[in-house]
Amino acid sequence: MKRLLAAACLLPAAAFSAAFSAAFSAAFAQDTTRVQGVRIGLTYAPGTRPGVFIAPIAGTGADADSARTILARDLDFSDRLTVIAPDGGDAPAGALNYLLYAQLGAAAVVQASVTPTGSLHVAVHDVAGAKVITVVDVPLPSPALGAEWRRAVHGVSDEVERAITGERGIAGTRILFVRDETLWTVDSDGAVAVPVLGVGNARSPAWHPTGRFIAYQQFAENGHHTVAVRDFAGGPARHFTGRGFLNGAPTFSPDGRTLVFGSGEDGIDLYAADPFGTEAPRRLTVGRGTQSYQPTFRPDGQRIAYTSNLPGHPEVYITDADGTNADLLTSSGMGEQSYRSDPDWSPDGRKVAYQSMTNGGFQIMTINVRDQSVQALTSEGSNEEPSWAPDGRHLVFTSTRSGVKQLWVLDTESGRTRQLTRGARARMPSWSPRLDAAR
Repeated sequence: MKRLLAAACLLPAAAFSAAFSAAFSAAFAQDTTRVQGVRIGLTYAPGTRPGVFIAPIAGTGADADSARTILARDLDFSDRLTVIAPDGGDAPAGALNYLLYAQLGAAAVVQASVTPTGSLHVAVHDVAGAKVITVVDVPLPSPALGAEWRRAVHGVSDEVERAITGERGIAGTRILFVRDETLWTVDSDGAVAVPVLGVGNARSPAWHPTGRFIAYQQFAENGHHTVAVRDFAGGPARHFTGRGFLNGAPTFSPDGRTLVFGSGEDGIDLYAADPFGTEAPRRLTVGRGTQSYQPTFRPDGQRIAYTSNLPGHPEVYITDADGTNADLLTSSGMGEQSYRSDPDWSPDGRKVAYQSMTNGGFQIMTINVRDQSVQALTSEGSNEEPSWAPDGRHLVFTSTRSGVKQLWVLDTESGRTRQLTRGARARMPSWSPRLDAAR
């Protein structure tokens, strides 16, 4: 391999609302991290995982080796590509020997360098076409190997994946989760797990579609729960309540202009509010003592899936966004196995993931919205609280398979799983949208 490599070379309400509205508008208007480049395209057989040769990166110090390691891991975790990344060799320079890379099983070659000015310069080569299909230049923030430096490299990985597969990757995304009743985030590769400053006594986090704001359930010692919305970067939170002291499990609409959550006391109903306005939340469902909670929007914003105990046990229902035309989605039944909850609607709108009681523990299922066909995705340990990645292919969920609750990632097409978090118990994950419009 080395021979081949060498040869190949807290404010008043009105003021608070105005500030949130301005920030909300700005979040949609700006895009500050798009990379420079052009994609021509790469052709490969559908259903295959094209080989990608990650060449050693030209540059000095640990930066180059670390960037290469992150690129290789990100592309491997995409589950769309077969990564070829030998341990040794020199960074290729000049014209590439495409025939040699083809013999190594590569459909594409990633050739990169860390420039003297501290940027990562990447060229993606189409081996069969013997040409460059994408060039990407991204400044690497200081300090080297820090959290923002890593996220810049993740962004390059996502552009490389887009050049090869036609779909942008998810390496640059993050996952919100709960640890010790505090909100944390972790990068999609499991690195940089850190608490969200200023957020405690929290559960059930959710991302705004811009990635700039988050919503979560916050509780006090008196048992009163509110739904809070705040700028991810910090500042005061805005609190919402519906009808009673139990308020939680929030979600944002796909356009980011509506917040839906469960609220009540003896019974729970769904309520909707403008997350950046001043009007009181409006009631969507009338359960008459039953519990309706854990809402999730269809990607077009027209329908909501949610959990309800209307049949006498939890099942997943679907309703129009205004609370009308509710229908049972999951199969109804009686007994211990009749417990289905925590729905999350897939980004393509075709499926809803949820947890279902099976043999005394929960397992992750998906149900096809059109024909109600069900697929079981997990069987090891107890598995709960699924959340879709923005690629509609991967799920993050809570699992006991390692002995203590941790977050795991599942590729729903291949069945491959990987552990995302370690250490203290982690649960209630929420996968971010793609974050390029938020920073």
